[in-house]
Amino acid sequence: MCDQQFLVFKEVAETRNITLAAKRLHMSQPSISIQIQNLENQYGAKFFERTNKGVTLTQAGKIFYQHICQVIQLMKEAGEKIADLTEDKRGLIHVGATFTIGEYVLPLILGYLNRIRPDIDFKVNIANTETIAQDVLEKRIHIGLVEGPVPQNRELVVENFWQDELVVVVPYHHPWNKRSSVTIAELTVERMITREVGSGTRKVMEIALEERGLDPQQLNITMELGSTQAIKQVVCSGLGITIISALTVVQECNQQILKALKIQDCPVYRPLNILTHAQTLQTKDERYFINFLHSREQLAEILKSKIHDILC
Repeated sequence: MCDQQFLVFKEVAETRNITLAAKRLHMSQPSISIQIQNLENQYGAKFFERTNKGVTLTQAGKIFYQHICQVIQLMKEAGEKIADLTEDKRGLIHVGATFTIGEYVLPLILGYLNRIRPDIDFKVNIANTETIAQDVLEKRIHIGLVEGPVPQNRELVVENFWQDELVVVVPYHHPWNKRSSVTIAELTVERMITREVGSGTRKVMEIALEERGLDPQQLNITMELGSTQAIKQVVCSGLGITIISALTVVQECNQQILKALKIQDCPVYRPLNILTHAQTLQTKDERYFINFLHSREQLAEILKSKIHDILC
């Protein structure tokens, strides 16, 4: 039996659709059907019930699926361990990251790592949390870095590696310029620029305000934009204030273009998390990277000092 049959069976079992499995595997639909038929003939069992809506696993198919997943994972781990033995092999870590992390956090971390581990290369894919989580679940990437709420799935391992503070950001010439913090109530008297409804940052902000006794509907939201960079440019122009990650405005605050203020008596934080698959074994370089992210002292050296400078 060839490896391809295992992969074909697994893809059909997980998509529950032969046409979709064929598309993902870049194979023809008849080829997929033949592979499944050969497997069923070899084991003398029917693995799928076929309907107009797709296919579902039979009891025999469920048993075979459990074992085939283990076999595929063991073969993958064996290949990775053998590859690790190769001398002079540069490590490549494929990371998925959400926008704030990918654009403002990861570049600082990778720049630091490049100095101490120049033998490791990184490939970074930036997308929203849902996409990154799905990529981890489907094992297209081994490590995802996301901010805010994470989709619930028993196959996802979620580990916190940093707390991101959301701050009030105003133009540097704003009357609040000389202050270090503002109250929740004061936010209602200013024009507010926010991310679009449904974004992670917007959701965290609204939940935090509600928990602190302020209905988000009381905010005078005059503009909703689809990117943090666009929000910063609008705030720089004096068209309003915003609530965004402190990590995203370090450069503008240092240049005295923007001013970051804490939310008085009740700072707002959101977790930055590492996503991995419960059944995936990381390579030695991936494990090094994950362990590095868990090193609070090193991360503080890279990130916290910069945030401290703009909030003090």
